[in-house]
Order: sequence, then structure tokens, then C-alpha cells
Amino acid sequence: MKQFEWVDHTADVGFRAYGHDIEEAFENAALALTEIITDADKVRAEKDISIEIEAEDLEALLFDWLGYFLYLFDAKNLIMSKFEISEISSKNDEFKLEAKAWGEEFDRERHGYGTEVKAITYHMMEINCSPEQCSVQVIVDI
Repeated sequence: MKQFEWVDHTADVGFRAYGHDIEEAFENAALALTEIITDADKVRAEKDISIEIEAEDLEALLFDWLGYFLYLFDAKNLIMSKFEISEISSKNDEFKLEAKAWGEEFDRERHGYGTEVKAITYHMMEINCSPEQCSVQVIVDI
């Protein structure tokens, strides 16, 4: 199964990420976001961070998950390339994600620079799961 594919959009960049379950689809969505910014293969897993996110629904959880990595890049100069979600759970109409991510400080000379991502959007966002696989579609503002 492919990790992600690009989705045509007139003014922005879109992708559809896949996984055997919702956790893997979210992980591959984060990888696709990294690939928009730079070549993920050039990012070393030197630093790790623990992540806990809560949201009112799966779309908001995906939005906040990807938004967190955009924040790390913009505010902390960190670029992540490996993502491992231990669990996405729901309780009392609230969703929770627990994960770890690995990456390093962004170095423009070594990493290069792809496309500047201004924001994650809800535009055309989709989350689809079947017993065989899950997919998520996201459009980012560039």
C-alpha cells in the first residue's frame, strides 16, 4: 500500500494519505506534510517528542495533528520525519491521540526547501475507513 499521493488543487497543495488503520493514515499524512516542506529522507531522527492531542472529532484531531508539526517547523525550527501513533481513542464524544515523532533542527543548506506551507485547512478534508484500510485527504494553504 502506498503511503500517500498528491491531490490536484488549483491554488494549494493536497494529498491523500493511506494506512491499514486510522493511526497509520495519520502518520502518513504527517509524512506527506514533511514532503511538501522538504525531502523527508534528508531529515535525521535525532530528537524525539511525545505528543498528546485532544479534539471534538476526527477531522479536528487530524487538523490539530498536522498543525502541531507546522507549529514545530515555524516556531521551533524543527522538522519531523518519523511518526508513531500509539493510539487514537474516543471517549465521551472526545477524541485523543497519543504519539511520538522524531526529527531534527531544520537546516536550509542540508535539507533544502520545498514549498512554504502557510496553514492546514478543513477545505475538502476527508477521512474514510473500511475494514481493509483508512485514508485521509488534506489540502494545505501555500
